[in-house]
Amino acid sequence: MFPRVRDLREDHDLTQRQMAEYLQIHQTTYSDYELGNLNIPIEVFIKLARFYNVDMNYISGISNIKNTFPIV
Repeated sequence: MFPRVRDLREDHDLTQRQMAEYLQIHQTTYSDYELGNLNIPIEVFIKLARFYNVDMNYISGISNIKNTFPIV
């Protein structure tokens, strides 16, 4: 389960449908990501981190420090 993915979406006042459209996936797939029913592919994880401008450690719950997404 990835509660930060849901929290970030809600903090930005976005719906699951809006995020699914951005990620070009079905809304049910996005919902399954939030619920932990499906593992989030790394490509999607990177898109989410970039979209919310947070690093991968924060969005995955490894860290509580909200660093920005690194730009290379």
